[in-house]
Amino acid sequence: MAEFFLAGIKQADAVRYQCQYQGLEPAGTSEKSHPVELLVTDHSYPPPGISLIPREYVKMETNITIQCWNQQYGGTIFLQKDGHSAPIQHQEPDGGGTATFTLFGVTPADSGTYRCSYRVGGSYLLSSPLGDNVTLEVIPRPAPPGDNGGPSRNLGAAVVGRWVAAIVIIIILTVSFLLVAQRRRMQTDERPGGEGVKWL
Repeated sequence: MAEFFLAGIKQADAVRYQCQYQGLEPAGTSEKSHPVELLVTDHSYPPPGISLIPREYVKMETNITIQCWNQQYGGTIFLQKDGHSAPIQHQEPDGGGTATFTLFGVTPADSGTYRCSYRVGGSYLLSSPLGDNVTLEVIPRPAPPGDNGGPSRNLGAAVVGRWVAAIVIIIILTVSFLLVAQRRRMQTDERPGGEGVKWL
């Protein structure tokens, strides 16, 4: 395996790279490998601005708009969410250099921190730094009245109820047995000669 190092990355290094090798037996040159792209961040470009509409805290199923602008540097604007290695959306800016991204019917899964960057016009692999961030928090919908945990909790309550009922039945049967035994003993004691044999 061959390793190639690029030191002091420059704008000119933001291109696609491919490899190929020359064989000895049989002699010849291989086909080129699949290309890889080197995305270079150039800090000489200012980071884009960002805003979130209508607000950072919203209820579920609200439509959210995130706007990013790059001061008319052209290129493509990318929307990125923290925790994702790749941009989640991209868009060409309008005439004023602004891109508008819409998140429809948001859910708690859309909560997180969002930032933007842009690829400089004429060089798709040359990127600006990430800009400031906005944080979106989607408030989960409260559980409907009477829903105290769903099917699993209802099943647990049913099992507990059956155990309680079984214990009550056992207690009743035990008390009934003891009462019957005591009644029979009393009846035996009330019979003539029931006092037993007396020793002289």
